[in-house]
Amino acid sequence: MSKAYNIVNIIKIHDQRKFQEYVDGHIPTIEKYGGKFLVKGDQGEVLEGDWESNLMVVQEFPSIERFKEWYQSEDYRPWKELRQSCAEVKAILTKGC
Repeated sequence: MSKAYNIVNIIKIHDQRKFQEYVDGHIPTIEKYGGKFLVKGDQGEVLEGDWESNLMVVQEFPSIERFKEWYQSEDYRPWKELRQSCAEVKAILTKGC
């Protein structure tokens, strides 16, 4: 079974206090579903094209199914709503090799 990768590009944070609450609060939910962080960074070098980002995150999950269980879970729901209220985010889900 291929691993799944959630790639999150945080474009803009509107409320830093709320966003920090989200960051601190949602991590246990990721771990509960077998996820882990591979990248959390605010520094990057654009190599090609245009890239707008404030923060980049890459999460690894055991499978796409397990990621979706987490993303749609009641464990994560309040944290997702908090994030959506305080930040502009683009995210994609992809299967590993």
